[in-house]
Amino acid sequence: MSDIAGHRLSPADYAEAFADLTPPLSRKTALVEASRCLFCYDAPCVEACPTGIDIPRFIRGIQTDNVRGAATTILDANILGGTCARVCPTEILCEGACVRLDQDHEPVAIGALQRYATDFLFVSGEQPFVRAAATGKRIAVVGAGPAGLACAHHLARLGHEVVIFERRPKGGGLNEYGIATYKMTDNFAQRELDFLLALGGIELRCGTTLGEDLHLADLVHEFDAVFLGIGLGGSNALRIEGEDLPGVENAVAFIEALRQAPDKGELPIGRDVVVIGGGNTAIDMAIQARRLGAENVTIAYRRGSAQMGATGYEQELAQTNGVTIRTWVAPVRILGADGAVSGIELEHTRIGEGGVLAGTGERFVLPADQVFKAVGQHLVPAALNGSAMRLELAGGKVVVDAERRTTLPKVWAGGDAIGLDQDLTVVAVEDGKQAARSIHHALSAGPGLGGN
Repeated sequence: MSDIAGHRLSPADYAEAFADLTPPLSRKTALVEASRCLFCYDAPCVEACPTGIDIPRFIRGIQTDNVRGAATTILDANILGGTCARVCPTEILCEGACVRLDQDHEPVAIGALQRYATDFLFVSGEQPFVRAAATGKRIAVVGAGPAGLACAHHLARLGHEVVIFERRPKGGGLNEYGIATYKMTDNFAQRELDFLLALGGIELRCGTTLGEDLHLADLVHEFDAVFLGIGLGGSNALRIEGEDLPGVENAVAFIEALRQAPDKGELPIGRDVVVIGGGNTAIDMAIQARRLGAENVTIAYRRGSAQMGATGYEQELAQTNGVTIRTWVAPVRILGADGAVSGIELEHTRIGEGGVLAGTGERFVLPADQVFKAVGQHLVPAALNGSAMRLELAGGKVVVDAERRTTLPKVWAGGDAIGLDQDLTVVAVEDGKQAARSIHHALSAGPGLGGN
């Protein structure tokens, strides 16, 4: 019989389980860490940052106690630098390129220093940016996630008026709804959003859905330009027997519910939990299942650890939280008893002829009273191509050029919906920023706006 239940832990235990994963640096620690930077002339850390933050410059600001200046340097390049300081895989980006790795095998803690600076500015309540003179142009941004917010803020700084349309009750996108709770605590996504909107010139309209409440053709007609930061709205299915059993859940939806729950214990969790997938969502789901009180949590991934979308750091974090990672196994069917999940049958896999993943025929069963699907997401094109206009799609993504222009005049796109690079917050921010620059240039140039 299923043993899914909530409130397994005490309120104090839940508070501890979902406390900040990496507490902020103190001033003393930040100064010591900043002193380790070599301030490279041709800094490889800057090259490794998708948004091109001038990392030596902001660290110099911290070292000289000009923390406000350091934060402004960060946010000028990446307006969501506070979030990225918390969730970026710095070990494979800026810190992975740090020359200190070659000298003492420990990079400068760039992410922690970035958080120190941006947190200082947010607490002060200062607004370091001033809008340019009004241009009289209006731009519609669809989606209040990282790409849409970055695009809107950059356009507002340039003097344009922006209206953001968001289908959810709150802005923030994955920052608000999709990141593990222990990585983004104290309502930070909303505090960062408030800071961004305080610039002025940006109107956020929540509860409006593209394809239902508004249509792309109408936006193109009403606004001078449109930016689509709609993300990936659909979750992939396993397509195996037993997938519809009670106890089989979508990891993305569960994480969203957990992030919005005032009482973490109200979400029922099983004792034996299996998570299917190998990306960051699978890791976040597995760790949070453990922190909610699950006794046994297993991640099952069809390839090896080197092929997992989750970084080595994230995989290690899962294991130190008591999660078992089983690689080279694929789900065959989900077993049920008394109308609920009782286990999952898995098959060992290998790379066969021509490099194709294949089953070995060797199967085994893991007990499970709850199974989470974290096997990726996909674009739902109905809202786009059902809005009286057609965008060119390829490989399940919106086709754009280097400036993030789509094949439709006056329409740009960015973020996970275009998937030019890794599905990271920092990459989405850069998409929004580059699109804003392109939109501004096109609006300044006059007729012949957008399109390829």
